[in-house]
Amino acid sequence: MAKLIIITGATRGLGRALVSAFSRGGHTIIGCGRSDGGVRALRDNFPAPHAFAQVDVTDAEAVRKWSLNVLSKFGPPDLLINNAALMNTPAPLWEVPTDEFGSIIDVNVKGVFHVIRAFVPAMVKRKSGVIVNLSSGWGRSTSPEVAPYCATKFAVEGLTLALAQELPPGMAAIPLNPGIIDTDMLRQAWEEGASSYRKPDEWAKQAAPFLLNLSAKDNGRPMTVC
Repeated sequence: MAKLIIITGATRGLGRALVSAFSRGGHTIIGCGRSDGGVRALRDNFPAPHAFAQVDVTDAEAVRKWSLNVLSKFGPPDLLINNAALMNTPAPLWEVPTDEFGSIIDVNVKGVFHVIRAFVPAMVKRKSGVIVNLSSGWGRSTSPEVAPYCATKFAVEGLTLALAQELPPGMAAIPLNPGIIDTDMLRQAWEEGASSYRKPDEWAKQAAPFLLNLSAKDNGRPMTVC
């Protein structure tokens, strides 16, 4: 059965790979990204019924307006994937610039909150739907020089598990560790070793059916795409 799927950070990396995988399965994807060129490319490659918009998830009002447009045209999503995220330039915590730390918090934590606040009330009213917030192995463990990123992903884990306790029966909120994939983000943190891991499109072939099979029975369960 075809599903309506919302993905943030859809213009590159894991988000872009999921758009391709879900579309091949006949699902309708509503996506957003900050890059105008990336959004235009998505529109060209994935025309209607899919829909893509240039939205900065750190802008609460922009997210609200986007959600009103999406909900009026499509209704609540069956699957909401908070994927948009930033990685810090590797450095000891005391050397991380204040503005860089703030940007990572704004995208990785506040962005998730803004999207949840904009879309989840309609899902709650319908009493169905799955919310997946992408976490990380660094949301369940730590490494040196990525403390800001670890902090945000630990926050995503806690936020999601608390949200899971607030949802009505029939819904689910799940923090998802996608595993280690050769993305621009991984290369930023670990340039020398990133190429030894699978590419986003290969990952999405496994991840897309995994995500589609999530349901209310998985509510509040931290999960990993192996």
